[in-house]
Amino acid sequence: MRESRWNHYRVWKPLGLAVLAALTPPEWEITIFDENIRARDYGALPRPDLVGITAFTSQANRAYEVAAEFRSRGVPVVMGGIHATMRTEEAQARVDAVVTGEAEHIWAQVLLDVRQGALKPLYAGAHANMAEIPPARHDLLTGDYACGAIQTTRGCPLSCSFCSVTAFNGHRYRQRPIADVVREFGAIREKYVLIVDDNLIGTRPEHIARAKDLFRAMIRAKLRKQWIAQTTINMADDEELLTLAAQAGCTGVFIGFESLTAEGLRALGGKRHILEGRDVADSVRRIQRHKILVAGSFILGLDTDEPGIGRRIAAAAIRYGMDFLNTLFLTPLPGTRLWDEMESQGCVVANTFPEDWKYYTLTFPVARYRQFSCGDILREMETCDGVFYSRWNILRRLWRSLWQRRKPLIALLGGLSYRRNFSFSRQACREFLSSRAPAQTS
Repeated sequence: MRESRWNHYRVWKPLGLAVLAALTPPEWEITIFDENIRARDYGALPRPDLVGITAFTSQANRAYEVAAEFRSRGVPVVMGGIHATMRTEEAQARVDAVVTGEAEHIWAQVLLDVRQGALKPLYAGAHANMAEIPPARHDLLTGDYACGAIQTTRGCPLSCSFCSVTAFNGHRYRQRPIADVVREFGAIREKYVLIVDDNLIGTRPEHIARAKDLFRAMIRAKLRKQWIAQTTINMADDEELLTLAAQAGCTGVFIGFESLTAEGLRALGGKRHILEGRDVADSVRRIQRHKILVAGSFILGLDTDEPGIGRRIAAAAIRYGMDFLNTLFLTPLPGTRLWDEMESQGCVVANTFPEDWKYYTLTFPVARYRQFSCGDILREMETCDGVFYSRWNILRRLWRSLWQRRKPLIALLGGLSYRRNFSFSRQACREFLSSRAPAQTS
């Protein structure tokens, strides 16, 4: 992993490990290492009794390397998380035990089996009772993060074809008790916090009502935190919700718009009923009137996308008045309907596993796209980023933020950071394409 001081601002705390730490009996001494922040010399550390690893798909290679290092020293390794759940047999071949799904209810059994020298190769997790999830052990994650992190809900009823959240956490939208969330919020040292929920406000009236109650409780607690969250654009439809969110400390939201066309939304499923026919620019303005920054995400490479889509996405994001734009390549992740479709059609180009998992960051064109060669779709991405994050457009957004008194410094630094990032991503993508067969890079 390439270390960078920017990692302190880009990553959030590994809450899954911190929650399991809270469920671990006190006789266990626990240390959490986050390789998103920095690599470690594990050989210089005392030999542990047990190593637990979690990883996203793009981190699987490194997870297996770490597992091999500890197993070579006779240390049992348990792996959980979304990739181990979706590629169980692959993980089982490289660790001593795999925990699938949410691990809260099975973790005590894993530890007991380790104590008794009877670790099983597979443990099946289950959807946790949200009232029984303890506060994460934030005290084990010190000093390295610009932002704290917290989770208040799990599950997503939208079931988008490209997303594995529903497969992992289920369709049912589950919420932690509000009092528990507020207490944990208060225990977070950092002033700035990322709420990692896949959709903080949900989609149904009772979800919105719960979000309002949460914000009211946060206001009463006088937490004095500033936070950002992922939501859907229906947040703009409720003025009371926006007012309460801002008063509770909301400074930014990340919203997935996915596609510019009704055909693209239908192909992806999930958010069509929320986005189709909506005046997006008006919705964005309504959110921004509450001094909340809006970051929007689009997917590049849908079957409905045609040449010139990169420029059209950038132009739409500018027209909508978005503060930040995050465009990603259509990426089939294990456990998604998209994976099943593209894998069955032979459209997965980066398919030497597990080595190629490192490219599944959503920033590499790992698949074969109907309307584009890999080289063509990379040029579409370069155009999209180049237009939206041109110096002129960054300055225009800075001026608008100054005029509206809406966090101009964040707008400037964020724009410059994105601009710097896509220059690195462009080079990494070209190196990736050069390693592929010539027929795929034309």
